[in-house]
Amino acid sequence: DNEILSSLPLQMSLYFNVYFFPFWWLTTVVMLHLKYPVLSDYYKFILITIMILASLIEVIRLFLGYMGNLQEKVPELAGFWLLSLLLQLPMILFLLFNEGLKIQPLERAVHIVFVFFLTFQVIAAFVTLKRMVNKLATHFYLNEFDHMEEYPLPDVYSLGKGERAISRAGRFTE
Repeated sequence: DNEILSSLPLQMSLYFNVYFFPFWWLTTVVMLHLKYPVLSDYYKFILITIMILASLIEVIRLFLGYMGNLQEKVPELAGFWLLSLLLQLPMILFLLFNEGLKIQPLERAVHIVFVFFLTFQVIAAFVTLKRMVNKLATHFYLNEFDHMEEYPLPDVYSLGKGERAISRAGRFTE
């Protein structure tokens, strides 16, 4: 009943990601500053928007990951998983594979490491979420079963006072 459902590999990945993110952010900002004059106007806007969004999402994502994993809270871990899969991963893949951004080798290297972190975290969080949800569902059904034993339902199928049972032959017994 006291089984620990937190994932150590996920927690280690989150821990290292906390230290990697400032390095990724600084590298990306320096590279953006260096290549900013040669970018087209719409790529300038897109990159600045992605940097702001990625920074905000990453802080929220890491906080939810820590809370959801360590305290075994399904909503927080599900929020972490959704932010990772639906927002952060597509943005980093855009930064990694869009050649119009004039990607530099250092940028490509830090984006690849970030994609590895995100991919591992998405998989590990999914497995952990599945274990947590199964455990909570089992706990819920066991509580319902205990509740039914404490407060049994009225005998719906028992015979009332004036009723007779029908014998196997189909005749009434008295």
